[in-house]
Amino acid sequence: MSIATEINRVVDSLNCSGCGLCAQFEGVIMQLHNGFMRPVVDPEAVSRTGAAELAEFRASCPGIRIQAQRGAGIHWDPDFGPVLGAWEAYATDEGMRHEGSSGGVLTAIASWLLESGRACRVVGARKDQADPSRTRSVSVQDPQEARALAGSRYAPAANAAAPDAASSGTAFIGKPCEAQAIRSLSRERGQRPIILSFFCAGTPDQRATDRLLDELFAGTGADRDLPLCDMRYRGHGWPGEFTAVAADGTTVSTSYSESWGKALGPTVQWRCRLCPDGVGEYSDVTASDFWRATPDGYPDFTDGEGVSALLARTPRGLEIIREAEKAGVITVTPLRLDDLRQVQPYQHERRDYLVPRRTAARLMGLHTPRMRGFGAWRRALARPRDSWRQLRGSVSRLRRKFAVDWPWNRSLKQGGRDRGGAGTGPRRG
Repeated sequence: MSIATEINRVVDSLNCSGCGLCAQFEGVIMQLHNGFMRPVVDPEAVSRTGAAELAEFRASCPGIRIQAQRGAGIHWDPDFGPVLGAWEAYATDEGMRHEGSSGGVLTAIASWLLESGRACRVVGARKDQADPSRTRSVSVQDPQEARALAGSRYAPAANAAAPDAASSGTAFIGKPCEAQAIRSLSRERGQRPIILSFFCAGTPDQRATDRLLDELFAGTGADRDLPLCDMRYRGHGWPGEFTAVAADGTTVSTSYSESWGKALGPTVQWRCRLCPDGVGEYSDVTASDFWRATPDGYPDFTDGEGVSALLARTPRGLEIIREAEKAGVITVTPLRLDDLRQVQPYQHERRDYLVPRRTAARLMGLHTPRMRGFGAWRRALARPRDSWRQLRGSVSRLRRKFAVDWPWNRSLKQGGRDRGGAGTGPRRG
């Protein structure tokens, strides 16, 4: 079997997350297609790859397998994975904290890694300067440039496609599937990048952003065809608003709960609903929103100063956090995992529903990634009624997806493109 055949099998079974790992191999590029990042394969170029490359791909692709990361002597939490330490944290620099989506900690750590010489480049994501509604993967070497990576990008991502992403000397920032791809590939190649990740609820369809912009600008009477000079999903305060600015100065915005909860969140790709690792188990350091809860248990989105939850997953990650705190880059206080669990219920529930969702995919004739070490059957059997409802709902969702999206496989293999052309960018920073 060739890499091209294996890639097509992952895509055809709706198991592609769009992480960009494929582009680490000759003859593969990533493009936006039907709202998501997908590989486009040049069969002639890919035919020059051999058995060693195929083995690397199979060992690294998140669409083939996902393994819970249980290190010796490291506590493994059933919801949050390996944890050597947990803190509430925020960037000490007030400007960086303001720009970030929560506490700005990943931006602060990434910039400090460059300043201190612990990394020679940072691979991350930022808005496309030509079209801020699109997201682009970048590799930066200047600490000030790393600041431009601040702010979540709720958009298709392909950070693992960056040429130096899996190299020693790189500080890689990516969502959990990208962290897995880079960790696994770097192990295969004997490299040691620093990997930073974040809690992820899934990748929304790029077209959902376009629709949201259309709706917001329609209410102003402004010309929607005018180019944007700025667009951010969050940040500039916490939790921050979805905000876009047109070239004529017209500014539109809406709340986080409206933008994510109603416009973007419902459009996440099927692969994300099957994901057992939305918490970045393969990283050295993971950051997360640390919502404050209202008395009735719901997240409190009242504007305030951002605070992140910060998890050290490896001895290397623990050392980075401790040294960053000592250098005054971040401010941290200890955090109980149960407090994080209370405000991140989705990460608990997605693991509870792995079995019914995978079963639904198989009933529809799809392969699913191999998933080991997450206790999926035990969790599903503990909630039989909920599991049954998830099974029925997932079958219905896949039936709709077959009817609407299934034909895109043929055009994809022919190198089809989406509105806006190729995109190469990830999400949260």
